[in-house]
Amino acid sequence: MLARRGVLLMSRTAALQTATAPEAVGTPGFARTLTGAGLAPLTRGHVTTLQVNVGRLCNLACHHCHVEAGPRETDVMPAPVAARIVDLLDLNPGIEILDLTGGAPEMNPSFRHLVREARRRQRRVIDRCNLTILLDPRFDDLPEFFAAQQVHVVASLPCYTAENVDSQRGRGVFHESVEALRRLNALGYGRPDSDLRLDLVYNPLGPSLPPPQSALEATYREELGRLFGIEFHQLLTITNMPIRRFAWTLERSGQTEAYMSLLVNHFNPATVAGLMCRTLVSVGFDGRLYDCDFNQMLGLPIGGAAQAAPRTVWDVDALDVLTGRAIATGRHCFGCTAGAGSSCSGALL
Repeated sequence: MLARRGVLLMSRTAALQTATAPEAVGTPGFARTLTGAGLAPLTRGHVTTLQVNVGRLCNLACHHCHVEAGPRETDVMPAPVAARIVDLLDLNPGIEILDLTGGAPEMNPSFRHLVREARRRQRRVIDRCNLTILLDPRFDDLPEFFAAQQVHVVASLPCYTAENVDSQRGRGVFHESVEALRRLNALGYGRPDSDLRLDLVYNPLGPSLPPPQSALEATYREELGRLFGIEFHQLLTITNMPIRRFAWTLERSGQTEAYMSLLVNHFNPATVAGLMCRTLVSVGFDGRLYDCDFNQMLGLPIGGAAQAAPRTVWDVDALDVLTGRAIATGRHCFGCTAGAGSSCSGALL
């Protein structure tokens, strides 16, 4: 058992190194690829989104999860950090969106406080929901809470079939997700004439790029409507990032370099202008600042290790100080720029 655990730890380390190494054998660095395409290095514009990862505690442990979230994780944002997030909303009126993610963000004790305070300040709130959490008796009043606060629900549903969803997320997850979606629909979420926004998220089951977003959305809409009467506003397709748990899966199956080659070979310079890191700042559960949630999971500090920049939420008041600053990049950035591109808002093109 100890030997087996050692193999797993080595695999995780190798996977992490593969994702963060900018110049691995056979794969060009992302920054050099930008230069070769005649593009400038990535810099941040005006910050309009504060994406807050409130911790890795989750009721699920999905194979594709770049956060490595799960029921046994202990990284949970404490109340003082959550309070500072609210301070930053007051200090930065240009922030339009508070984007709450995890783990299952709803499991954080400060989740509802963050939602209420952001809505009180007229900010749009996004909750990145795994759906099954809405059936947990501890949280089964969340749909009504979401509706009362007009929370934008972005729900993970990596396929419209039970077999595919359960293989990626766990047995029974698909049917629980369908039940949660029905509860949201009953409150008006996802209805064509409703302001209660409900979007679904698709991730490929394995090391492949997502299909065209609009075509897949039409299929989701037809199948979920026909079989379950479910409605939603938009489908967001997101590329699996070669970091953390998915990187570990690639490493174990010997597909790391093949997947990286796929991403690199499909690099699309037209996606670069719309990358989410240009207008977003990511906050970790401990208050540290990052250029995006993916960099956060890899421990890449905001702006890169060599650049003097605020490192925590207590080091900065006005986020405009980050405008024009360099954005830290690595090989994993090819995941956001391959094909039609990928962001937390779905395809870029």
